[in-house]
Amino acid sequence: MEKYCGLSHLFMTVFLSCFSTFMVIPPMTDITLSAICPGQDECSLAIYLTGVQQAIVGLGSLVMMPVLGNLSDTYGRKVMLTLPMTLSIFPLAILAYSRTKYYFYAYYVLRTIIAMICEGSVQCLALAYVADNVPESRRASVFGVLSGIASSAFVCGNLSARFLSTASTFQVAAAMAVIALVYMKMFLPESITKGNIFSKKSETSCLLEKAPKKGFQFFKTLPSFSDMLCLLKTSSTFLHAAIVSFFVNVAQVGLEASLLYFLKAQFHFNKNQFADLLIISGIAGSISQLLLMPILAPAFGEEKLLSIGIFFSCLHMLLYSIAWSSWVPYASAMISILSCFAMPCLKSIASKQIGPNEQGKVQGCITGICSFASVVSPLIFSPLTALFLSQNAPFHYPGFGLACAAFASMLAFIQSLMIKPDNNVTNWSVNDSNLAEP
Repeated sequence: MEKYCGLSHLFMTVFLSCFSTFMVIPPMTDITLSAICPGQDECSLAIYLTGVQQAIVGLGSLVMMPVLGNLSDTYGRKVMLTLPMTLSIFPLAILAYSRTKYYFYAYYVLRTIIAMICEGSVQCLALAYVADNVPESRRASVFGVLSGIASSAFVCGNLSARFLSTASTFQVAAAMAVIALVYMKMFLPESITKGNIFSKKSETSCLLEKAPKKGFQFFKTLPSFSDMLCLLKTSSTFLHAAIVSFFVNVAQVGLEASLLYFLKAQFHFNKNQFADLLIISGIAGSISQLLLMPILAPAFGEEKLLSIGIFFSCLHMLLYSIAWSSWVPYASAMISILSCFAMPCLKSIASKQIGPNEQGKVQGCITGICSFASVVSPLIFSPLTALFLSQNAPFHYPGFGLACAAFASMLAFIQSLMIKPDNNVTNWSVNDSNLAEP
């Protein structure tokens, strides 16, 4: 019972943290354009700056996510959650004070630096926390619930932004980030303890416990590149999951890099319309993950549900790309009810390929691969979006960048079909595999 109480506190922590993050999304496009290109609905410089930020953040996260995941295996999930939740307050506080040109640039620089360390870390550590406390047979469903909580925060955040002024939106977001940190510190119990039931049941040892006793204590916790390669080489299922994760995130980041600027240029969307669209998408995702996934995951299996989710994600992006009226994006957003299965299933499949003492490592590795996709994707989609929304496009297809995102999602779908159910999964340690090598 104590463990499930801990999960309820984890869910509330994730909700509050995501609420503060997501509620600033609708006004950010207008703020960016007004700071860089005042009075314009299309601005290539704004698109490029957003893409550069995404690439830099992805590069930082590629390095930091495995590190934070590994450190959490040693020092605890709660301890490592404190870092990203504290740092995320400061960029919000800048725009809560003022959104003029120079404050925007201060926000842009500070958020880029902080996001290099913290982007995706709350979700990564929350997944490892769940894996510490939930048996494998129920893990996909609980991962889905966790994603559903984030989607609910997405809905509530965007709904709040719909009715708040831009200034109030950032003030509330900063306040909620502080509340999330205080709540986590006061109520969330640590999951890495000597009494962890899954640690007792496992006969495998943690990589960090077997590591050679040399060097500074801190550096014993840092993952090496060979460790990550070992994860990929030892389990074909994990390798396929990593490839799927890469293409799914290339597509998702491409969608994020293109969609709002596409809607602004094509249909002159404003903050409220962005919020309406995101609310519809978030409600569909919440229904999918909180209600449907606990039912469908045991019925169909994680592998089939993964492929179904990616297929509808591809369709979702393709419909955006051919939108001929301002109503089509709203219809496309509703497909999120079937496209949100992918990532919870993917994280659950990956978590079953390694021992319980290294869940931080495996989630950090998957998140690091997602971050690498976040480096690659803006380099492709930002120039495509800027080109096809400009007067110099080689042919008239404003949604061409979104169509390319759909193509990347289709590649992920094809790769997902190669992941087969494995009823004989055995938890292993990275170091066990290393020791077996001649």
